[in-house]
Amino acid sequence: MSIIVNEKELFFTLRTANSEYQIKADKFGVLKHIWYGEITGRDMDYLLHRPDVGFSGSIYEADNRRAYSLDTMPLEYPCGGVGDFRVPAICVTHSDGSTALDLRFKEYCIKSGKYAIPQLPAVYSEKSEAQTLEITLRDTASETEVVLRYGVLEDKDIITRSAEIRNFGEKEIFIKKAASLCLELPQGKWEWIHFHGRHAMERQTERTPIIHGIQESSSLRGTSSHQQNPSFIICSPDCGENHGECYGAFFVYSGSFKTQIEYDQLKQTRAVMGINPDIFGWSLKGGENFFTPEAVMTYSGAGFSPLSQNFHRVIRENICRGKYKLTERPVLINNWEATYFDFDGDKILRIAEEAAKLGVDMLVLDDGWFGKRNDDCSGLGDWFVNEEKLKGSLGVLVEKIKKLGLKFGIWFEPEMISEDSDLYRAHPDWAIAIPGRKPTRARYQLVLDMSRKDVRDYLYDSIGKILKSADISYVKWDANRSICDWYSAELSPERQCELPHRYVLGLYELLERLTSDFPNVLFEGCSGGGGRFDAGMLYYYPQIWCSDDTDAYERTKIQYGTSFIYPISAVGSHISVVPNHQTGRITPIESRAVTAMAGSFGYELDLGSLSDEEKGLVSQQIKSFKKYGPLIHNGKYYRLSNPMTENSALWEFVSEDKSEALIQGMIFRKIPNMKRISVKAEGLSPDSFYRIEGSDELYTGKALMCGGILLDDMWGDYRAVEIHLIKNNADN
Repeated sequence: MSIIVNEKELFFTLRTANSEYQIKADKFGVLKHIWYGEITGRDMDYLLHRPDVGFSGSIYEADNRRAYSLDTMPLEYPCGGVGDFRVPAICVTHSDGSTALDLRFKEYCIKSGKYAIPQLPAVYSEKSEAQTLEITLRDTASETEVVLRYGVLEDKDIITRSAEIRNFGEKEIFIKKAASLCLELPQGKWEWIHFHGRHAMERQTERTPIIHGIQESSSLRGTSSHQQNPSFIICSPDCGENHGECYGAFFVYSGSFKTQIEYDQLKQTRAVMGINPDIFGWSLKGGENFFTPEAVMTYSGAGFSPLSQNFHRVIRENICRGKYKLTERPVLINNWEATYFDFDGDKILRIAEEAAKLGVDMLVLDDGWFGKRNDDCSGLGDWFVNEEKLKGSLGVLVEKIKKLGLKFGIWFEPEMISEDSDLYRAHPDWAIAIPGRKPTRARYQLVLDMSRKDVRDYLYDSIGKILKSADISYVKWDANRSICDWYSAELSPERQCELPHRYVLGLYELLERLTSDFPNVLFEGCSGGGGRFDAGMLYYYPQIWCSDDTDAYERTKIQYGTSFIYPISAVGSHISVVPNHQTGRITPIESRAVTAMAGSFGYELDLGSLSDEEKGLVSQQIKSFKKYGPLIHNGKYYRLSNPMTENSALWEFVSEDKSEALIQGMIFRKIPNMKRISVKAEGLSPDSFYRIEGSDELYTGKALMCGGILLDDMWGDYRAVEIHLIKNNADN
């Protein structure tokens, strides 16, 4: 039983395999956060003794109990305007202009299974796999209620959070902030890890001590963004991959977000995550409700590896959906870096012919196949085939490619519109722009108003027509700019602040229709690479193009940061040409291969330009990926080195039964006159014997984990590492 309630004390315990989360409604109805961490065997509220702190006021009912202050105690869902001067989870304005919200316990219920959230992606589960706790809080002076929902997936060590705001009164209230998660850590000194970046360098790890005041990671770009990822880790200063305490959370949302971490006057840490309130507001009329997106949490007392593995598992099994969520993905060739806009049907066929010879499964036709689209300044929105460019219909081209033994995929950028397009000339009001102001262009394109049903219907019809016109197995869904100039002709002036969130809801609605009606199509997300790499998107498509930077050395760092939260199966990763188109760097094709294998494997180059030797290597790489693919996508993932600080990027996949493991990666620089490098394995059965494939020598798992494996001496820089460990058949 994962949810335990002490009725008399109104004490709630959410228990997972390795953690527990404790909440208590006190005698005044204030909902306190008590504990999140190791299973302790007792209630931890004995820790919550606070002194009388000057200038920290008390609620009215506390009379002269000056030590009782909302400003000093850990709270489960702190409100603005009622004496807690720290970062709030919720802020509202009432019809009389007042801004106080004083939420007190009203009731609770426990339900079998995991709650769902209307119009929003969320963790789902079998009914027997999860329980839901609902705690209803009511404002002391208005008809406003908040229902806090907790989903507990006991075996997966996962707790989810979401809130529903209800207006039972006749007068409208205005929501200024509605966070999904507040995590209080009243004891301990902590450090914070967030994942920052930029286009072509996403999810770089940055670890800093939590200092007095407020630290923040956020996006105002309309998407979760290249610059910050909607996730965080809070850890003890001694925390490493296999030791120390850490708490992680990610946001199941694809729009602007904000995470704030405050270290207060009493050295308590509070983390609040939700929709970014700087570009959010919501008018809630009488009888209406508002649902926040979901936040997903886990705790590990044994370092980062279990935390990441918990997240990988819940995303793969309980967020990703559809035919491809757990199945192996096709090895594909994308024509973008081979041709850019300069192609015709004959050139695409030549690429397909070469790919078929080498064992590639699928050809993906990228940008430039539709409308008047020979550069990035025109054509977006005109989703009809340029048959002159393709030298025939799309259906004919696809049939020719299928005869070669390849599946076919295609690129769309549905959310965007070019001013030089038939669609814009017919419907200029469909683009997001403020009347009387010139819009901001990015990549010389504007953004369609996805909150509008007529826009979504047009996109559904036009994309659906293309998908029905040919045997298309894959869609790459791109979005190549951030969003500003927020304004919709469909919304009244006082509701314009709702557009950023309505945009995301509209996008989700369209994706739900398309993925439901075309269940056999593998959808891959992209936003200038990894600019919208979040769990909200993974609910609709099981993989996302990780970054437009295909340089193998840089990719090890991008994929390292990504791996803390997101599973390897979600990472779109390809081998590209050298010198690399983003950096000019030359890396061996073997190193490019092992880096790209830590994801959904493919190629982004002109295979015809390769030497015969390189073509032989490509053919062998594809065979290797198909051999190792089940282990890579289904095995437990371990980071064996830190490419941000070390001379290597090394990682490992271990099967659930520990019968095999695959160590891959890259040594960056050759160091002369130095001993051989060793790498320590993780996750093996310590008393079992293993051999390295290609060798008969046996090693105990403990030897490989404690002493390590000596790597072959390397010559040159950026050298690949690939070691397949197989458990000895005679070993029990």
